[in-house]
Formats: sequence, C-alpha cells, structure tokens
Amino acid sequence: MCGICGKLDFTGSPVEEDLLQRMTGLLAHRGPDDSGFYLSNRDRVGCGLGHRRLSIIDLSEAGRQPMSNEDRSIWMVFNGEIYNFAVLREALESKSHRFASRTDSEVIVHLFEEEGPAGIARLNGMFSLALWSERTQTLVLARDPVGIRDPVGIKPLVYFWDGKRFLFASEIKALHADPAVHREIDLEALDLYLSLNYIPAPWTIFKNIRKLRPGHLLTVQDGVLREEKYWDINPPYPVDGPDLRDVEGMKATLFKTLENAVCGQMVADVPLGAFLSGGIDSSVIVGLMARNASRPVKTYAIGYKDMPMYDETSYAREVAAFHQTDHHEIMLSSREIIDTIPDVLASLDEPFGDSSAVPTFVVARETARDVTVALSGDGGDELFAGYRMYKGEAWYRRYRLIPRLIRTGLLEPVFLSLPDSRDNPTAERIRRIKKFIRGAKETLAERVFALNELFGPEGKEALLADSYRSESHSAPGLFAAALECLPTDSINRMLYADLKISLPADMLWKVDTMSMRHALEVRVPLLDQKVCELAFRIGGQWKIRHGRSKYIFIETFKEILPRRLHNRPKWGFEMPVSRWLKTDLHHLVTTYLSRDRIERQGIFHYPAIETLVADLMNSRRDTAWQIWNLIAFQAWYEATIR
Repeated sequence: MCGICGKLDFTGSPVEEDLLQRMTGLLAHRGPDDSGFYLSNRDRVGCGLGHRRLSIIDLSEAGRQPMSNEDRSIWMVFNGEIYNFAVLREALESKSHRFASRTDSEVIVHLFEEEGPAGIARLNGMFSLALWSERTQTLVLARDPVGIRDPVGIKPLVYFWDGKRFLFASEIKALHADPAVHREIDLEALDLYLSLNYIPAPWTIFKNIRKLRPGHLLTVQDGVLREEKYWDINPPYPVDGPDLRDVEGMKATLFKTLENAVCGQMVADVPLGAFLSGGIDSSVIVGLMARNASRPVKTYAIGYKDMPMYDETSYAREVAAFHQTDHHEIMLSSREIIDTIPDVLASLDEPFGDSSAVPTFVVARETARDVTVALSGDGGDELFAGYRMYKGEAWYRRYRLIPRLIRTGLLEPVFLSLPDSRDNPTAERIRRIKKFIRGAKETLAERVFALNELFGPEGKEALLADSYRSESHSAPGLFAAALECLPTDSINRMLYADLKISLPADMLWKVDTMSMRHALEVRVPLLDQKVCELAFRIGGQWKIRHGRSKYIFIETFKEILPRRLHNRPKWGFEMPVSRWLKTDLHHLVTTYLSRDRIERQGIFHYPAIETLVADLMNSRRDTAWQIWNLIAFQAWYEATIR
C-alpha cells in the first residue's frame, strides 16, 4: 500500500515540487518507507506526481516510485497490490519488455505501454493508480475492478477539478495542500451522510471534489475530463443459481476458488498475518491460510476486558487453537478504547459515522507492531447473506401473512412503543424487532432503504437549517437502481446493492483509512473477482436456508471451522456507544452538540438534537447511532472547516 497524489495545471503555471512535498507529507502515514516525485512542465501544461511508499514486494531501491518505462515516456504512481502480476510479467517479457524490478507495480507500466488503457482491465487486485504519458500529455486514473459488473472499490482515489487545475490523491486532506482547492460543503453529500452514515462515490462532502468510482477510468487531456467504465462483465445469474443437482460440486468449486484467492494474496516480502475476530469469515480465511502456509499463521484478535457482551476472543482463541496459529490477543479496557476516539475522529477526511472505526483503528495499530500485511474476512456478509436484514427479507412474506388489522392495529403499535437499547440483550431484541417493523414496506426497494436509513425525511427536515437542505435526495434512488441490476432473487439483489453501495463506502473505506493510519496493508480475499462472480451464481435460497444465514458458505468450509462456530449468530465489530454516550463519552455530547456551538454554526436546529439526546438519556429509544453521526460530523467540521 502507498499514498499517491498529483496535479495537472492548464493555466501555464508550473507544478512546484514544494506542493508535491506538502501533499505527500500529508500522506506519510500511508507510506513511511520512501517518497518520490516526478515533474514535467512543458507545452503550457504542468504535471507533477507524488508518491509515498510502503514496501511490500521488492523492498529495494528498484521499487521506488514514480516509476517509468524504459524510455521514460510513461510515468506512474500506484497504490495497491496486483495478484496476477507474475503471469502478466511473463507475457510482457515474451514481447521484449525489460523489467528493472521484481515489483507488481512495474507490470502496470509495461502493460499500459503495450495495450494502453484497455490493459488495465486485465489487472486482478486492489488498486488506485495514475499514469502520465509525456508523448500525448494525457493523465489516466483508474480504480480497482474487484467485484462484479459495477466493481467494489477497495483503494480510494479522490480528485478536484475547477476547469483549470486538476488534482488527485489517495485522501482528501492531500488535495487541501493546494490553496486553490476550496472547502465548500456539498449539500447533496450532507443529505447522503445523514441518510446513510457515510458518503458513497462519486460524492464527497466537498463541492468540486469527487471520488473516482470503482472500475472506472478518468482521462484528462487538453483540459477535458472523460470518465468511462473500463471493466464490466455479465456472468449468468440464473434465478435458481447453479445446477442444484450437484450441490457438492458447487461447494467444491467455492472452496477451491476462495483457497486460490487466499494463496494469491499471501505473496509478500514482509511479515504477513490475519485479523481473527472469531466470526465465520475471518475464521475461514485463517483456516485457508493455515492449509497453505509453511509456518504458523500470525493471527490478531481484539477483546474487551470489561465488556463481555462485546468480547469475541473465546471464539478467536478456539479458531487459533484449531489451526495452531501464532495467536495474539489484544485485550483492552473501556478506558483504553475511549482514549483512542480523539485520534480516530481526527483522522477523518470527511464525516463518517460508523463507530466500529474505533476498534478497527485499535486492532490495526496493534497488528502493525508485528506485521506489514494482514488478510481480513471483509465481504463475506455481503456475498453470502450474513447480516440479519437478509434473514429479515426471508421472513417478510411470512410476516405479511398475518392479517393487516392485527399487524398494524396490535403488534406494531405495541412493539414500537417499547423502549429499546443496545445496552442489554432484551432491549437489543426489541430494537431489532422495531427495525424489522419499520422495514416491512410494500416494495423491495422501500424495504432495503428503510433498513439502511439513519435519518429519515422527517428527521432531516427537523434537523437541518433551511440553507443546508438539499433539493436532491439521492440515497433511495441509489438503492433502487442497484436492486434492478441483477435478474435474480431478492436476497441476491439485496446483497448486490450492499456490495455496490455500503461495502465500499462504509466497510472498505473504514478498513483502508484506519489501517493506513498505521501503514498496515489489509487484503480481502473474499472480494477476489472470481469469488464474487461465483457467489452471485449461487441462488439466495442456498445462502439463507433452514433459517440459517450463510448456509452454503458455512457448509462449504465447516471442516476447517471449530464445531462451535457452525451455528454461532452474527455479531458485529462494535463498541457500546449507547452506554458510553450516557457515561464516559457524554462530554462529546456536551462539547460538540452544545446549544451554543450548534446555533453559532448554523447547520442544524438545536431542538432536534436536544430531543435525540433526551430520548437516549431517558432510555426511551436508542438514538446513539444518530448522535454519534452528528458528533463525527462536528468533529470533522471543527478540524476542517471552521
């Protein structure tokens, strides 16, 4: 992993190395091993590329970036890993290309030289990159094609364009090193953030700054931007999945496909390990690593000393023993987690309301003390239906069989009137039932969006000042469009929507941002292209079967899982936000959401916030995630805008 940045200037002014130094300096955490620059100021077009290096393959000076081809007519900066680089390199060498390093990065330069932008579609990996052609004075940006159809984006890439100056970087903060990049809030992005708890591509919180969408090329030439999808496949998606007469064959294919992905991602010239939460996905990844490693796999689990409801270390310990890994437990107290929160909030380039960023930050920090690369189980829930809401969709038709009069006149009013909380198991069950009821809409699109929505239309209307309300409400349309992409069953359509929207904007963004704060590369074998394609050829009825989530996935890999994990319920990577906002973290409420601060800022109406806080403090309903969403926004605003 690395940090990349650059600038094109069409005003006739040169790009200064001082700017590139400032930009790469703000990305130093992504690549502490080295830095490099490329400058070209001719034909009234200034071009500069900057790079911060985290050395993974070929640690020598030969792997330094920016990197060029033999005649130095093509230059590149690259962030990520290419897993099929050895095969591509062999083919390129047969065509007389000569390599100066053993890196995966150099393959891209020669592939671009040989095939142009079309060659990027042949890369299997996770990446963001920029290629500059001196001959044509053209800059090409690309983002990884992992996934299906519209791919999942693992490595970030953002850019700024004002018609005269074009800047790009791995993180927004690097763009702000240039005074020309102004900081005006995009109201549509703010609406998306309040709706979803994150901001999906192509939006960012800033006007004129955009995220490059996964699987897309952005070409900049002669002051003209052109974006196009460079990778699109249409595998068959039969409603009933593959030939169900050969279930054992289906399981064997899934096992081998994921095992191949894991093996391909274990290549590194630096110490490598794995996150092990004790959940199904990370346990399967560790099991496949153990089958293919010549020495015990290093595994890392985070646990809570004084929060047994959130502690999964007993499961992780059992998996580690099952596979005889070199296991490391990171046991933390509430106070140690709480003390980390200011660092997490300070790391945000834009508002991000997923509180699990905090434990992710901690486990990445501790893991990075020992290894440079870690494999994780991210993506398994979105491919094989691990979240409760997918099971909720399976139960939806049964729920609708209850007469409407009983549902709306008796059951729903009773449950919706009950207090809920994440603080104890009973109140948590009530919260889940209330969420199911709110999501029991008429259409699939309405149900899916209701289950993903944080602040609804009425909540946003009460919360936002008139001048900060957006006329565009994009979130429902995003999910509705994603649900129509696959001609398949409702479970797989839901999975695809999450794979396209929430996974890259929430889960993968969180893991990349928190891990790269500690120069730790995290790889995600479950999101290998072939694994994703195969997963969506398996019908939803095989993912939720006999009332069990992830049925086919667990059945496929149960021989490499301890028996206790075969039927364990899904448990998220969470922290007790609700309890802490009432106690140890209440100072964040009184600081960031004080009447004086809110009224002085002018974005939110204080009475709406006051109601949210009162409901939480009086245990009427659990508004902790909404409050945390606003705290994260305020922390970002104070650090970036004010």
